[in-house]
Amino acid sequence: MTNDERIMMQNPNTGRDDMRIRVAIFEPTRDAILAAIDDAGELPNSELISEVEARTPPELWADNSVAWFTTTVKLHLEATGLLAKNGSPQILSLTDKGNAALLDS
Repeated sequence: MTNDERIMMQNPNTGRDDMRIRVAIFEPTRDAILAAIDDAGELPNSELISEVEARTPPELWADNSVAWFTTTVKLHLEATGLLAKNGSPQILSLTDKGNAALLDS
């Protein structure tokens, strides 16, 4: 895997693939989101960015926006069926598929 390898993000709001982001940012962000929600059981969306920031290396965010990447990866995880959101304000939880992905990582 090269340092610039990218993965296509899906968006549940548009129903289409929107952009490609670097795997080197996607994987730690995905893992942090899944772990934070798993630890909490359910997590308010408003706490997600701080959880990702606390669970990833600070150098990952030196030239990147933690808020933008967290939101992009969260939307991808929703679109691919790993996360569910409920209510307003949003409460995030893992789906069965998300729990299985967490066990695989």
